[in-house]
Formats: sequence, structure tokens, C-alpha cells
Amino acid sequence: MLLNNGKRTNVDRLYITDLDGTLLQDDATLSPWSRHILEELLTDGLPFTIATARSHASFRVLLAGLPLSLPVIEFNGAYLSDFASGEHLFVQELATPVAADVLETIHQQGLTPYVSSFDGEADRLYCPPAVNAGMEWYIADRRSHSDPRLQFVDDVSIGLADQIVCITVIGDETSTRQLHQDLLQQRDGQLRMYHWQNDYSPGWHWLTIQDIHVSKAHALEELVARYVETPCEIVAFGDQNNDIEMLTHADRPIAVANATDELKALATEGIGPNTQDSVARYLQEEWQRTR
Repeated sequence: MLLNNGKRTNVDRLYITDLDGTLLQDDATLSPWSRHILEELLTDGLPFTIATARSHASFRVLLAGLPLSLPVIEFNGAYLSDFASGEHLFVQELATPVAADVLETIHQQGLTPYVSSFDGEADRLYCPPAVNAGMEWYIADRRSHSDPRLQFVDDVSIGLADQIVCITVIGDETSTRQLHQDLLQQRDGQLRMYHWQNDYSPGWHWLTIQDIHVSKAHALEELVARYVETPCEIVAFGDQNNDIEMLTHADRPIAVANATDELKALATEGIGPNTQDSVARYLQEEWQRTR
């Protein structure tokens, strides 16, 4: 079932999972047990992939060695990509005039954004000087993973020459929430935004800003349309509100025990928490039962 060579596949069921808080442990790692099980299942033909807010540069090391042949969804659906190479098969960019106005609003409020983009050949992460501990944590994390996207600049507007897929602001809760509200008023119906506290860097809040059409559900539709020969059952796992549309789109939406109340309310099944390898256990049991 090698889809990255342009061939389509015929499967009865497709499994897709979020990473952080769902497949990964609380320390943002894939447990040795889950890794072993997934390697076995994928080698045996399990039609499985991931949909994450992370970039390929961020999750490639975490999932290194897994024989993922299906395209992966990154940046909450801005990219549909080949896992092995990172090549983008689909890009949902933020229109340049809109991105420029968003950057201006951010600067007017005294905040400092990161810009993630694709320049036609490579992914870029334009990084201004850090102005708070939350931003310092982020850069240290990216450096520790030897992120090839890093571009240290004084002015992130250089990214307007690229296909911008995400603008990220890291700050205190009050300032990021106010920015979120202001952008909703200024650009209603044009932006997809998520605002949350980063559990890996407590006390610091993130606001991600993307095109309104960016969603894991939309990217999943692209994946199925391009690579699946016939209609199939979609089984999706998640934990946070950015998974809501994907689970709503799924035939079988499954929430881990640590999921938000909103996600649990729409799930048709619940499983254990991410800390107990619950996704891998579910996949193993179902694959053995249905083979």
C-alpha cells in the first residue's frame, strides 16, 4: 500500500490520529510499546496516518522508523505531506494581503510573531528575537531537534514572499486572548485560529493564525479524494478542540480519556488516556479481530 508513488489504494477502513495528548505521552514522546505495536501493524498493512498541529520537522524524529506510507496531515491541515521526504502534496496558504494585515495588527499590539511558510522549495520558520520565556522555550525546543526551517531574522515580514501557512504568537494569556478577539472582529470568516496554553511550557499561551479553510477535516478529505480508491470508514482519534472537525467528519470518532469535554461530547467511543498507549492498544485489538 505505497501511496506516495501516486497510486491509489482500496481499503475498507482508514485510521487517523492526533499526536500530542492522543498518541504521544505527556512528555511528547512515542512510548517504546506503542512504537513496537505500530511498526508491526503498519508492516502488516494497517491503513493508518496522523493529523497534527506539528510540522514535519517537529514530528519526523518522534516517529522515525515507522513505515508510514499514507500521506500525513501537518499544521492542522495546512499541509498534506509525504512522511518519508516531507514533500507537500497539498498546501493551504494564507492570502498575502491578509497575512500582511495580520502581521501589522500583531505589531501594533506590541507582540512578536513567528511565521511558518513554504518558499516553493523548503519550509521556513522565520524567528524574530525572543521577547519572553515562552518564545525562548520554543526556540530551544526547535534547536534541540535541529529544525532545518529555522531562519533568524529581525523582521518576519520577509515571509510574505512565501506561501505562509501559519502565524504564531506566544505570550501571556491576556495579550494573546485580546489579539484573538481583535482578529475575529477584523477578519471574521477569513481566519482559522486556535488559542491555548502550551502544556510543555506552562504559563505561556499560543495563538495560531491560519487561512479559514485550514482544518484537519479538509486535509483528510483531500487525502481520501487523492489516494483512496473507494469510500471507506474513517476512524479518528483526538483529544483537543482542534480535532473537533476531524472527528465530526469521521464515521467513528474516538476520544481519549483526557480529551476536552467538547470532544468527548461528539465521540461515539471513549478509550483510555494517552499515557496508557490507548490508541495503539485499540488499533492492535481491532486489527487482530478484523483480520
